[in-house]
Amino acid sequence: MAIDTTETTSASPTVHSPLGTRLSTRDKLVLFVLCAAQFMVALDFSVLNVALPVLGNDLGMSQSALQWAVTAFALPSGGFLLLFGRIGDLYGRRRLFLTGLALFGTASLLATFAWDPASFLTGRALQGLGAAAIVPTGMSLLTTTFPEGPARDRALGISGTLLSLGFTVGMVAGGVLTDVLSWRSTMGLLSVFALIVLPLAPGLLPESRTPDRPRLDVPGAVTVTGGLLALIYALSTAAERGFGGTDVIVTLAAGVLLLAAFVYVESRAHAPLVSLPMLRRRTVAWGNLGGLVTFSMMSTVVFVLTLYLQETLGLSAFETGLVFGVQGVMSAVAGVYAPKVIGRFGARRTLVGSLAGQGLFVAGLVLLNAHTWSVWLATAAISLASMCHLGAIISYGLTVTSGVPDEEQGLATGLVTSTQQVGITIGIPLLGVLATTSSDLLAGVHTVLALDAVIVLAAAVLVATGLGRDRSRPVEAEALGLR
Repeated sequence: MAIDTTETTSASPTVHSPLGTRLSTRDKLVLFVLCAAQFMVALDFSVLNVALPVLGNDLGMSQSALQWAVTAFALPSGGFLLLFGRIGDLYGRRRLFLTGLALFGTASLLATFAWDPASFLTGRALQGLGAAAIVPTGMSLLTTTFPEGPARDRALGISGTLLSLGFTVGMVAGGVLTDVLSWRSTMGLLSVFALIVLPLAPGLLPESRTPDRPRLDVPGAVTVTGGLLALIYALSTAAERGFGGTDVIVTLAAGVLLLAAFVYVESRAHAPLVSLPMLRRRTVAWGNLGGLVTFSMMSTVVFVLTLYLQETLGLSAFETGLVFGVQGVMSAVAGVYAPKVIGRFGARRTLVGSLAGQGLFVAGLVLLNAHTWSVWLATAAISLASMCHLGAIISYGLTVTSGVPDEEQGLATGLVTSTQQVGITIGIPLLGVLATTSSDLLAGVHTVLALDAVIVLAAAVLVATGLGRDRSRPVEAEALGLR
């Protein structure tokens, strides 16, 4: 798979052998830049969670308003992903990636030195906008730089590991930084990441985009962006106030109608934002279903376990972070071995097996009770479930992007990352609210975990059926250079 470089750049793309058993020094530096940016965005999803009560007291934000610290980031980061992925395809992925990095770093500084709620939420919203540019372009730069096969498997394995690890590290780092310094240091950490990555990126990343320049599908962009914004707003608000609010009902209906209009517009557009034939590919449709389920259900498990550990077992925020720290270490271990498993069994089989494993280990969490020994069960089960979750993340990304031409990689990775963002957003409103509204928290946690496990196991069956039998023979790990 060749890299399309229609612009003159300061960095010529590296030429890879078909099976490139080892990454060159330049490959490793490119991978470092792209993965550091992805890790930074993943960190932003969780680093602020533990600090929210302190932040609210400092800035004068009410308890009900604190949800906007999360929602202000989630709205633009999820809503603009597909649009920015396509803009990167058409006008230059590196250019948009660098713009997103600069915006994210500047917005993080604004959030760090915020003087009132409005300035802080503005910084969070601009962070989300920067993330919407970084994530799809970073992923498409990765998949076009590293050819399909062992090099891409290894690169996506490292990227997926850091994505999962970033979320977990954020929970631990957020507690430590808030206790030792202040909540502002959590935002300052993100600006430091941006300052490290931004100077390195221009000299390492090759520019890539589609060879022609079709007009941007404006009606498609408006309907899909508006639909995603409305849907994410509705679900994020429902997590705090339930589904009975007028604003939730109206925006949820508007989101569904706009997304339906998007499908109609795309079926008639000359140069559609999303290729409907691509969405009809089995690997794209069923692979993204697997990704949506693994992200949404794991975010739900993390949410209810946080409540359980602190409210039922009485652990501190720092002790709770340590539990998830073990989870992060095990996810990193899984990231090392997942490419080897994929090399032997194939991405589709790995996706189905990983979903099944995640569902089974989450089911084991239903045995949690109010006794202190349950913390060991919680640590073991969430760690093993997360290892399977990591395998699902990597294998679904490979399943969706394999066989997609370079000129559509931004679209494919935009779908992958939109699935990630929407999945992280919808899990807690759909299931987590059952725990927060239950008169018996432990009973509510048990209900959520049981439903979570059933949904993941059902998804494993559906994905296996939808993808059908993978007739391609898995390449042995030794041949791929993964051993």
